[in-house]
Amino acid sequence: MTVTFEPDADWLVYLANPRKPDYVLPTGAVDAHCHVFGPGSVFPYAPERKYTPVDAPKDKLFALRDFLGFERNVIVQATCHGADNRALVDALLAAGDRARGVATIRPGVTRAELADMHAAGVRGIRFNFVRRLADPKPDAYYRGLVDLIAEFGWHIVIYFEAPDLAERWDLFTHLPTTIVVDHVGRPDVTQPVDGPGFALFRRLMHEHENVWAKLSGAERLSVSGPPGYDDFVPFARHIARTFPDRVIWGTDWPHPNMKSHMPDEGDLVDLIPRIAPTDDLQRRLLVGNPMRLYWERDAS
Repeated sequence: MTVTFEPDADWLVYLANPRKPDYVLPTGAVDAHCHVFGPGSVFPYAPERKYTPVDAPKDKLFALRDFLGFERNVIVQATCHGADNRALVDALLAAGDRARGVATIRPGVTRAELADMHAAGVRGIRFNFVRRLADPKPDAYYRGLVDLIAEFGWHIVIYFEAPDLAERWDLFTHLPTTIVVDHVGRPDVTQPVDGPGFALFRRLMHEHENVWAKLSGAERLSVSGPPGYDDFVPFARHIARTFPDRVIWGTDWPHPNMKSHMPDEGDLVDLIPRIAPTDDLQRRLLVGNPMRLYWERDAS
């Protein structure tokens, strides 16, 4: 029997017709943080989900990729699908070598299941500590999952609110693989870049060379808002300039759980030259770094 899902009443739907960005992406650019949702009739949403979205299937993502000028995607498992990675794997298989994935796993996942995901293009798992989206577990839970993926050489994506960093410092600084932090660690962009609020995240990256950052989430973090998201730019630009070989960027399409507005992807892409002001920084952010993390390691 086909199951139907009604999206949350306040769910904001991604734009059907974003504008073409003024910024022309470099050849080989990677959108390194995006999602697929459903369709729920084919890939049901998880019973334990904390939100029900509008379907955002792979064909819509691939059409946006081509419209904006990206060559590849990194698709991150959505919390609304829990640890059922079928929608993610389906999108990866359809994209071929043009996509890689970040999955969600739980204790009890088998080696054969992990191997199948690896063959499809999964190269990491995500730990979500944001309480409105997930139910964070004790540190030992996450350490056990790291042990399961060690042989595949996968990395860890972590998503947390800025105050969580101090609480989970011991876990984050002892994970034995590459760590990629979502949305610049979600700083309070109303505070100074060099202020105490952002200092702990800057310290994390200074002291731990295995830590990377996604310079995404302008639409989530900004108070000043679109189209320029001016208060977000200095934080992302500081990290891009300070750690040019450990940054990646993504649209975060279809922008789940946005409440204030639905961003135009054209506006988000046009932030890139403000975040990474030189051609060299842009190529590292969009091509060199994501290719090294998600594609070139396959050849090593």
